Order: sequence, then structure tokens, then C-alpha cells
Amino acid sequence: MIAGLDIKEIVELALLLIATGALSGFLAGVFGIGGGAILVPVFYECFRIAGVPLEVRMPLCVGTSLAVIIPTSIRSFQAHYKRGAVDMSILRVWWLPIVIGVLAGSVIARYAPERLFKIVFVAVAWSAAVRLIFAHETWKLGDDLPKGPLMRVYGFCVGILSTLMGIGGGLFSNLLMTFYSRPIHQAVATSSALAVLISIPGALGYIYAGWPAAAKYPAVAALQAPFALGYVSLIGAVLVMPMSLVTAPLGVKAAHAMSKRTLEAAFGCYLLIVGSRFVLSLVGGQ
Repeated sequence: MIAGLDIKEIVELALLLIATGALSGFLAGVFGIGGGAILVPVFYECFRIAGVPLEVRMPLCVGTSLAVIIPTSIRSFQAHYKRGAVDMSILRVWWLPIVIGVLAGSVIARYAPERLFKIVFVAVAWSAAVRLIFAHETWKLGDDLPKGPLMRVYGFCVGILSTLMGIGGGLFSNLLMTFYSRPIHQAVATSSALAVLISIPGALGYIYAGWPAAAKYPAVAALQAPFALGYVSLIGAVLVMPMSLVTAPLGVKAAHAMSKRTLEAAFGCYLLIVGSRFVLSLVGGQ
């Protein structure tokens, strides 16, 4: 027995996390989402098996996801940037509001109830899914992204929602950019850059937010050093990161090989599925 688990359970968890890393890296490249939308649900199941209490399970998933996204998003951004697909003008407007939103989300994470993380995840994921699967060209807010204060408000919202969901900002920024008539391929590429801005301060914020949890649950090994720093599981990050770095460039190649409609439909179906997992969790209280 190690940390309350037998060797078989530990091996199964390790293999699951390695496979998750491969899939999350691929999705980071394909959808520009940093991989968090796949990491959070899988981490949730892994930490449930590891005996992490429900009250702190979701923030631990979110914080660990943000930590994993750091190298994955950097690799994905580099690949998209080389193809000239990233809109740098959006980054220049959004970087400060996004960082402020991330800091605000980190503070909320320290005090928010566990259900809030799930509700935010489902609301944003399903909104994006409906837009991508069922939207017509007439479903838009404008012919181009707005200028001035509204654009900065959008950046703040991207930062705070991404921090509460444990994603790199791709869900919300993709949704916004496609509503403002930006091509899905450009939205995906630009979102990969936003993931870099969000994941680094976001992970640091969850380390800060999770310090009290370790003291509150001293018997839970998954929350204690050296297994974790605050709400960032070091074991989860170490097992997931290497494979995600290998598969991220493959996802970028796949994204640029797909048609606009295929990429939208695939992304929408994926979001619908992962959102459903947390709806069941909210209803069942697990």
C-alpha cells in the first residue's frame, strides 16, 4: 500500500494519466484549448479514486490542469505562430485584462464552494457546444471584434472563467471570436496564445488558494507535499506533461488539415460530452 492505494491501483492511475496527457496535448493543438477540458474531467475521476474529499476535489483538478497547460500551451502556440495563424493584435489588447481576471479567479477559488467550479464549467462548455454544432452564419454579434472598453471586459471574463474552469481560455475565446465572424482556425490559433497568459498565473494562484486545504485534510496524501503544492498535484502534472508535449504539434497539423465545419462540429460534440459529465455529478452530488 502507498498513500492508501495498492500497487495495482497506482499503476492503473499512472497509465490513465499518461494516456490523458497524450490526448490533452493533441486536443490542445487541434482546438487551441490548452487541453484543460479533457484534463479536468479525467483528473476528477483519478482524484476520486485516490480518496480526495469532494469539497476540495474540483479545485485540485482545476489547479493541476492549469499547471499541465503551461508547457502544452507554449508548444501549441509556437506551432500555430509558425503558421502565421495567431492574431497578435488581440493579444496586445487582452493580455492585461486577462491577467487581472486570472488573479480574481484565483482569489475566488480559495473561498468558493466546490459546486461553483462545476456550474461554470458546464455553462461555458455547453454554450460553446450549442454555438459550434447548431450555429448558422447569421448567429453572430458583429462583423468584427469590438474596440475599446467592451473588448477589455471580454478579456477579463476570459481570464476569470478560464481560471475557474482550469482551461487555457480556448472555450470562451473561441466562442467569442467565432461570434464576431473570425475564422475558426484563427480563433483556435489565437486561443493557444491566450492559454500561455492564463495558465502560468492561474497555476500560481491555485498553489496559493490550496495551502489551507493541506492543513485541513492532513490524512489525504494527494494534498500533501511532495505530492502536491496547494491545489496543484505534482504527481498528476509530472505524469501528464511529457506526453502532452509530444502530441500537441500533431494536433496542430490535424487542425489545419480539417475543414472549418468539421473542426467546429468536432469541437462542439466534445464540449457537449465533457459538460454532461459534470451535470451528472451535480445531480448526483458526487
